[in-house]
Amino acid sequence: MDIQVWSDVVCPWCYIGKRRLENAVTAAGGDVTVTYRAYQLDPDPVPMTEKVGGPEEHAEQIFAQVTAIAAGEGLTLNFDRVVAADSFAAHRLVAWAQTQDRQADMLDALHVAHFTDGVDIGAPGALAALASYIGLDGDAALDYLESGAGEAAVRTDLAAAQEFGITGVPTLVIDGKFVIQGAQETPTLLAAFEEIARREAAEASA
Repeated sequence: MDIQVWSDVVCPWCYIGKRRLENAVTAAGGDVTVTYRAYQLDPDPVPMTEKVGGPEEHAEQIFAQVTAIAAGEGLTLNFDRVVAADSFAAHRLVAWAQTQDRQADMLDALHVAHFTDGVDIGAPGALAALASYIGLDGDAALDYLESGAGEAAVRTDLAAAQEFGITGVPTLVIDGKFVIQGAQETPTLLAAFEEIARREAAEASA
């Protein structure tokens, strides 16, 4: 099973969805590949309160709810520390890490940096430090980011999202034709995997 996941580094539901997907893939077993694809909810750095909209009390209520859900998955969200940042460079770094089979690890480090530690993930120096933190060559990462490399890979992902009609993330595209939207809970994903396997088996035997 091939799972392509469109997500944004600065999306809390993408962070939650990643953990839930990993749990589902582990529980399902079998031959499953997961690739994360770039998506930008908003190319401009926007504070979290502005993304939510409405009165400040409304934003705080939503933050508390999402924080509790994330905690249930073993994740820590500190919305009061989040630094608004353009995620494009971070997506480029994820693309670079993918060439070294460390895509998922790099994405995890970026999520923790953004949502837990309050790191400015729009800053090349901070991104290079995160690459070094997971055991990659930080100097090479900085050279990569300063060169403009990886921009085409990110733009290809963004264009593919448009082709699939993706307007929100996380969005999973399984085997190029089955779409699952949102940070679905692990049991829901497992049930979806089983149904997809059943349908594909039926198609193969038809």
